[in-house]
Amino acid sequence: MPRCTVIIPTYNRSDLLRHSLESLTRQRMPADEFEVVVVDDGSCDDTADVAASFQSRLNLRYHYQSDEGFRAAAARNIGIADARAPICVFADDGVMLHADNLIQHVASHEATPGPTAVLPYLYGFSGDDTNIEVVTERLDLDDIDASIERMQAKRECRDIRELFYDRYGEDLTRVPAPWQIFWTANVSADTRQLRAVGSFDEKFRTWGGEDIDLGYRLHRAGARFVLNRQAKAVHVPHAKPFDELMKSATQNYRYMAEKYGTALMRLLAELPPKRFLDFNELATAAS
Repeated sequence: MPRCTVIIPTYNRSDLLRHSLESLTRQRMPADEFEVVVVDDGSCDDTADVAASFQSRLNLRYHYQSDEGFRAAAARNIGIADARAPICVFADDGVMLHADNLIQHVASHEATPGPTAVLPYLYGFSGDDTNIEVVTERLDLDDIDASIERMQAKRECRDIRELFYDRYGEDLTRVPAPWQIFWTANVSADTRQLRAVGSFDEKFRTWGGEDIDLGYRLHRAGARFVLNRQAKAVHVPHAKPFDELMKSATQNYRYMAEKYGTALMRLLAELPPKRFLDFNELATAAS
């Protein structure tokens, strides 16, 4: 049985998918100790061919679902259902993993009693386009490990969640809502618990919120949230329509407030995006 299953949803970004899969071929975890499930959300480019080209180097299975709009939640659920390992590691296309990434994810799970959700450290992950140029300058696609280690040494291209850790600390058991930063660009969770809480909510049909919605349910079900800075990865720069995505996420937070009917979720839905860092402080005051 593999030690972990890496789940990658993708849509019409075959070049970014290729980068992610290439980084998986360089993992220090032996190739027979992990599996990869690529779930294509209806691409019309050469995504299927790219996935197939790695099947001789990775234990990789490819699934395709028809293009019926944004269905990343459903795509990830296909991966969870197909997972043969006790741990699911989620990675977006365009995220390249340091060679120690999978070993570190698994190590955190094995070192933590009970169900666990592991947050890695994702260099270049800014939430918007502000650092595209500098990440592009620093990134050597042929040597991801050295690129990440240079960023780490120079404290450049830091994960946007560093602001969260600066304010609240790195012990995520001490904050009321660690799920606020459970972002599936690269996280991991126990396969059994993922299934037990219902996996991703497939009613999310636009960008944003489906990951923290799942994180919320994992937390309520007793998952311990852990930061592992050595589970390193880098977000390959690509432009995003930030304002449009934030509007979509805000609408999805409102859906979550209606879905759960809790004061905590109403607080999340009402909080302006610029006050993102205040959420856990306000949640503590409200509890």
